[in-house]
Amino acid sequence: MPQQSAPPAGGVSPVLVGRHAEFTALTAAVSAPPALIVIQGEAGIGKSRLVRELLAAVPDTSALLIGHCQQLHDPFPLGPVLDAFQHHGDLIETDRLSPVVGSLAPLVPEIADRLPAPPERPADQREARHQIFRAATELLEHVSPAVLVLEDLHWADTVTFDFLAYLIAHQPANLTVIVTSRTDLGTTPVGEAFARAPAGRTKSVRLAPLDVAEVGELSRHLLGVDVPDAIAAGLYEVTGGVPFVVEEVLRTLLARLPAAEIPSHPDALAALSVSTALRDVVVQRLTTLDASAREMIDAAAVIDLAIDPALLAEVTEYDGRQVAAALTSAHAAGLLHEHEGRIRFRHVLAQQIVYEATPLPIRQWWHARVALVLEERNDPMYSARIAHHYQRAGRIREFVQWAEAAADEAVRHGNEAAAAEFLREATVDMAALSLDDRVRIATKLGRVAVDGLAHAEAAPIITRLLDSQQLTQAARGELRFALGRLYRQQGFARDGYGEIERAVDDLYDRPDLQARALAVLAAPETVVDVPLEVHLARSVQAEEAARRAGSPEVELGVRIARASLLLEQGDPSAWELIESARHDIVLLTQPREHARAAINWAQGALHIGDVKRADELLGEGRSIAERSGSPRLLEVYELVCAMVDHAAGRWDGLAERTHDLASRAFGFGAASIEARYLDCLMLGSLGSTVEAADRLADLIRDCEEVGTAWPLIPARAALARVRLILGDAGGGFDEAAAALDQIQRKGMWTWAADALVCLVDAAAALDRTDDVRARVEAIGAHARQVEAPAISVAVTMCDALIAQLDGGGDTAEELMSRARSMAHAAGLVQVTAQATERLGDWRCTRGAADGPGLLTEALTIYGRLAARQDIARVTRTMRRHGVAVPYPWRGGRPAHGNDLSRREREVVGRAAAGRTNREIAAEMFLSPRTVETHMSNALRKLGLRSRDELDADVLEIEADD
Repeated sequence: MPQQSAPPAGGVSPVLVGRHAEFTALTAAVSAPPALIVIQGEAGIGKSRLVRELLAAVPDTSALLIGHCQQLHDPFPLGPVLDAFQHHGDLIETDRLSPVVGSLAPLVPEIADRLPAPPERPADQREARHQIFRAATELLEHVSPAVLVLEDLHWADTVTFDFLAYLIAHQPANLTVIVTSRTDLGTTPVGEAFARAPAGRTKSVRLAPLDVAEVGELSRHLLGVDVPDAIAAGLYEVTGGVPFVVEEVLRTLLARLPAAEIPSHPDALAALSVSTALRDVVVQRLTTLDASAREMIDAAAVIDLAIDPALLAEVTEYDGRQVAAALTSAHAAGLLHEHEGRIRFRHVLAQQIVYEATPLPIRQWWHARVALVLEERNDPMYSARIAHHYQRAGRIREFVQWAEAAADEAVRHGNEAAAAEFLREATVDMAALSLDDRVRIATKLGRVAVDGLAHAEAAPIITRLLDSQQLTQAARGELRFALGRLYRQQGFARDGYGEIERAVDDLYDRPDLQARALAVLAAPETVVDVPLEVHLARSVQAEEAARRAGSPEVELGVRIARASLLLEQGDPSAWELIESARHDIVLLTQPREHARAAINWAQGALHIGDVKRADELLGEGRSIAERSGSPRLLEVYELVCAMVDHAAGRWDGLAERTHDLASRAFGFGAASIEARYLDCLMLGSLGSTVEAADRLADLIRDCEEVGTAWPLIPARAALARVRLILGDAGGGFDEAAAALDQIQRKGMWTWAADALVCLVDAAAALDRTDDVRARVEAIGAHARQVEAPAISVAVTMCDALIAQLDGGGDTAEELMSRARSMAHAAGLVQVTAQATERLGDWRCTRGAADGPGLLTEALTIYGRLAARQDIARVTRTMRRHGVAVPYPWRGGRPAHGNDLSRREREVVGRAAAGRTNREIAAEMFLSPRTVETHMSNALRKLGLRSRDELDADVLEIEADD
C-alpha cells in the first residue's frame, strides 16, 4: 500500500467506502428490470453517491433519466419526473407514440418538438392528471431500457407519489426506478407508494453511518496517506461517521495542513467539537469570501439549494459578471459544486448552515425581496414559492394572499392535498385576517380537505370560526355545510347530518349550495333513525332550490340523488331517472360525477338485491372512474366491486380482497365501515363464526356510535344469522328483531330481507312462529308495493317457511320454488342455493325423486363459493336423508394438488379432535416440524386460515373421496 499520494481532486473519495453489501445487492437489482430501488438514510449519509456508483454499472444501452425534488410546496404535478425527460429528446421517435403522450408537450417544452401534437385537455382536472400519468408511463416505456432516478423524494408533492403508485402498477418491463429519501425528516409516503409492487420487485436499503474502521479507510482515500487508528477514532467522534461530514472536515484540515502532516496533528482535529464540526467548516469557508460574494451566497441560501444565476442577479441587483465572480469564489471555497450542469450548494446541510448563519432580519429581508421579484414574473406557477418566501419573511397578509393563490393553482392541477396544506398554513394565525378572509379561506379549506384527506385538521379550524358572532347568515351556512361534509368524510354520520341540517336555512340566499346540502340529506343510508318521509321531503326541497339556482350542474346533482333515494325504496320510477341521467350531456362531460353517480346507483341496486343491474352500472362506471384519476373514487369502486362480487357469487380470491380492504385506511370513513362488514360476512361464510360474531358486535357498536344506518342494519342481520349458527336461537331472534325495529323507524322495508328470514328461522327454533306472523304479513304488504328483489324473495321464503311449519307442504314447496326462481333471476347466488337447499330438504322428507338432486345442486353452488359453513350444513342434511355426498362437490375435479393426502387427513383429523401439534407428532411418530408442514398444506388446500376453523363435517367430505 503506498504511504503517500496526492489527495483526490474535489475532496471526494475515488472509492465507495463501507457500502459493498448494499452496492452488490442493488447492482443485481439494476441488472434485472423491472426493479424498484429505495435508498434511504439521513442527510449526508451517501445516498446520492451510491446512486452514482449504481448508474456507472448500468449498461450503456440504458437511458439515464434523473430528476430532483425541491424543498418547496409545488402545485405543478410531476415536477421531478418531467425534469428527468427534458434532456432526452434524441431518444424519442414521434411516430411510435400514441397521441396521449402529446399531453406532455406543454409541460416539457425542451422535448415538445419530439412529441405528438397535444390532445384536447379534459375539462375534469383529475381526468387530465390521469392522462398525464398515462403519457409519462408510455414515454418511459418508449425510451426504455432506462433507469429513472428521483432524488430527495422526501420533498416530493403528493401527485408525484400518486404517479409512482400508478407507474408501479403499470411498470414497463425494461425500466428500473431508483429513489432516494431522507430518514431524518419524519415519515414520508415512499413506502406507501411502493407497497403494491409485485413481491420481490422492490429492493430497499437504509444506509447507516460508517464505523471507525470505515472512517479510517475513507480518510486514507481522501488524504492519500495512511491514517492512524487514533485519528480515525477522533474523526469518527467528530463526524458521527457521516461520510459527507468526514469529507468536509478533512477538506478544512487540508486547507490548514499538508495531507501528510494531518495524521501527526491530532490537536487540529480536537479543535473541532462534535456538535459544531460541520458548522465550523462551513462558517470558516464563508469568512474567505469578500462582502459582495458573501451577500450573494446569503441570498442564494434563501432562494434554493440549486442556484439560478439570473434570479440571483435580479434579487441582489448585481450584474451577471459580479454574480459569476461571486459564485466562482464560493465554488473555490468549497461551498458550491457543479452538478449536472448546474451550480448547487455542496449539500443541503451546507445550505442550511449558510441560511442560519445569516441574521434573522437579513434573512427576512431577502425572503421578501425574492417574493417581490417572483411576483413581477406574473406567472401563477410561482404562487407556492412566493407564499413560501412571504411566510419566511414574516409578512402574514401577503403570505395568506399567495397561499390562497397557490391553493387555487394546486386545485387547478388536481392536487387537493397540496391545496389543503397551503390553506391550513394560511389559517394558522386567523386573528391576523379579516373576517371575510377567514370565512373564504376556511370554506375553501373545507372544500379541498374532503378530497385532500386533511379533514382532521380542517374541522377544528371551521368549528372555531363558527363560534364567531360576526358571521353573516350565508357565511355561517356555507361553513356548516363544509363542516358537515368533513364529518361525513371522517365517518361521523350523525354529526355530519346534523351540521348540514343546521346549514340549510342559512343557505337560502345560496340556492346552489342549499340544493347540494338538501341532496345530501335526502340519502337514507347515511344516518340512522331519520324516517323515509324526511328524506323524501328533503329531496323535494332540493329540487326547488335547484330550480332557483338555475344551474344545470346543480340540477343534475339533485336528480342523481333523487334517483338514488327512489332506488333504495324500490320505486320503479328510479330507473327512468337513472336512464335519463346516464345520457345527460352534463353528466357525460363530467367523468368524476358520472363515476360517482354510477357507484351510488350500483350500491342502491345492491341494497335492494338487484345484483344484475348493480353489475351493469359498475361495468359502465369502472372505466370512467379510472379515467377520473381520483384515488378515493377508485378505492370506493374497489370496495363496491367486492360487495357486488359477494352477492353475485364470485368468491375466488374474495376472502383475501375483503381482508385487505378491511385493513386499509380509507379516505372516506363510511367505506372503512362497509369494508369491515363485508369482511365479517366472508369470515362467517368460511367458518370462522366465533370471530365473525365478535367482530360484528364491535362493528355494530361503532355504527351506533357514529349513527350510520348502513351497514348497521345489515350487520345486525348478519350477527343474528351467526348467533343461530352458534346455537343461540334467542340471541339470533333478538338481533333480527332489533334490525327490523330500526328498519320500521326508518321506513326502508327494502332493507329487511336478511333480518326477516333470520327472524323466522329463529322463531321456528324457539317454537315462537306465532310471534312473527303479523310482522311477516306487514312487511309482505310493503314488499308487494315495490320492485326490490331481495325483500320479495325474503317474504316469499318466509311465507314458505311458515306454511311448512303449519303443515302445508305443497304450498310451502311451491312458495320456496318461486323464491328460488326469483333469487336466481336477480343474480343472488347464495340466496338461490339456500332456497334450493331448503326445497331439497322438504322434497327428500316427502320422498320426492328430485330431492337428492336439489341438495346436490345446492352443495355444488356452495362448493364453488367455498362457503364452508353452508357446505357443512347441507352435507349434514344429505346424510340425514341418506343422500350420498359426491366428491368433489365443486362441480368438477379440483385443481391438481388440492386433494388432501392420506397423511394430511390424519393430521387434520387429530387436530379437529383437539390434539396439539406436539401430541399429533408423538401419536404418529413424526417430528413436530413435519406435523406443522402437513397442517399448513392441509389448511391451504381446505381454504382455511387457522386450525381453529377445522370442522368435523367438512373433514368428512374430504374423507368421502
